[in-house]
Amino acid sequence: MNEIIIVVGALVGLLLGFGVAYYITQKTLSSKIREAEEKASNILKEAEKEANNLKKEKLLEVKEEWHKRKQEFENEYQQRKTKIQAQEKLLKTREEAIEAKNEIISKKEKQLELTEQELKQKEAFIKQKLAEIEDLRNQQLKKLEEISGLTSEEAKKILMENMINDAKAEAAQYIKQIRDEAKQNAQREAKKIILEAIQRTASDHSIESTVSVVSLESDEMKGRIIGREGRNIRSFESATGVDLIIDDTPEAVVISGFDPFRREVAKIALERLMQDGRIHPARIEEVVEKVRAELEEEILKVGEQTTLELGIHNMHPDLVRLVGKMKYRSSYGQNLLNHSIEVAYLCGIMAAELGLDPQLAKRAGLLHDIGKCVDQNTEGPHALIGYELAKKYKEHPAVANAIGAHHEDIEMETPYAVLVQAADSISGARPGARRESLENYVKRLEKLEVLAQSFEGVQKTFAIQAGREVRVIVEPDKIDDVKADQLAYEIAKKIEQEMEYPGQIKVTVIRERRSLAFAK
Repeated sequence: MNEIIIVVGALVGLLLGFGVAYYITQKTLSSKIREAEEKASNILKEAEKEANNLKKEKLLEVKEEWHKRKQEFENEYQQRKTKIQAQEKLLKTREEAIEAKNEIISKKEKQLELTEQELKQKEAFIKQKLAEIEDLRNQQLKKLEEISGLTSEEAKKILMENMINDAKAEAAQYIKQIRDEAKQNAQREAKKIILEAIQRTASDHSIESTVSVVSLESDEMKGRIIGREGRNIRSFESATGVDLIIDDTPEAVVISGFDPFRREVAKIALERLMQDGRIHPARIEEVVEKVRAELEEEILKVGEQTTLELGIHNMHPDLVRLVGKMKYRSSYGQNLLNHSIEVAYLCGIMAAELGLDPQLAKRAGLLHDIGKCVDQNTEGPHALIGYELAKKYKEHPAVANAIGAHHEDIEMETPYAVLVQAADSISGARPGARRESLENYVKRLEKLEVLAQSFEGVQKTFAIQAGREVRVIVEPDKIDDVKADQLAYEIAKKIEQEMEYPGQIKVTVIRERRSLAFAK
């Protein structure tokens, strides 16, 4: 029973505890709910407050933006309005200017109409006057014909002849002035260039003869050279192509021949035969062939050395060999290689002064006489032979033309041809550079005097200064001062066309008038 009571008490106590706990819990929850409600109410109030503030800020921003946009629009509107007003003002000004121009044009048109009417009236008046003048002219011509006894055609002819003579005299005087001025300027520039070129070239030229002398150790060697019944000398002359002169000249043998290369071969071969001591036909032929081969090699070396000294490159080996062969060629006693080198230097210097290519000019100057070194079987002028060789070995067209035209066998196409011709004349005309036979020299002087004597009005002619100048004395009654200038020019042109000569020839026309009277 007690146990039941205890259990019941425990249950009652437990229930009471649960009730108390539930009460306390409910009370606590009510308190929290009230607090939460208060917080929520506060949050809502703050949110409403913030929303109102944000709304006010946004309204302010919108108002500010609206005022800003309004101000910009008003400014832009004002600018456009100002611009339009300015354009309207400008258009108005232009309209006023156009109206003023139209008024001026209208006035000018009226003036032109009046002027045109006046011109028509004047034209009619002039025509009338011209007709009257023509009538008066015809009447005067008839009176003049009656007075002079000449027809108008005859009078015209006389007048034309007088005018032609006057025009010729004036033209001759004018031509003389132009020619004198041109000569002064041209001579000044030409002398400057040529003198500078000559001063910068110091080539020595040896005047070669047709004989070479070989010294002997003793006169006994002459017999060995001649050989039994002359077989050695005959073999030597046959192998070398020269004449061997053995006379009473002590300890000397003369080698005669026009070909310098053959003479050189003969001289060297003879010296070697004398040193060797074995002189017989077989040995002679052997030594001569050996010397000839050595000289051929030397020719090639000389050609290469010459082109190297002049700074000329890429030349065909056959042309280089012909350049070396010039060493054993001569023209009027002037060594051909030295002459060609001098011409090359002169061409290069003058080309540089004139703004042309110096290397091309040197090349043309060196090769200008290359045609003289080919075989004698080749026919034709050496300038044309050289021209063909230059084309064959692919030389520059200007070089080929300069070679072919330096004696005017073909037409000059480039300034280089003129330079080569001038340099060739300078080198050949230098005093002592060339020899000329007395017979040819005399014939040239005679031809020069006869040519100058062939002109009408010439009284006497004199070739002076070794043919460098011809003085012409004219008859003063037939040749006046103006015609004297023209005569000098015509004589010079005829000399250029009909004569061949080194350098240049000066033509001097002398007109002298003497008036004589005798007192008795």
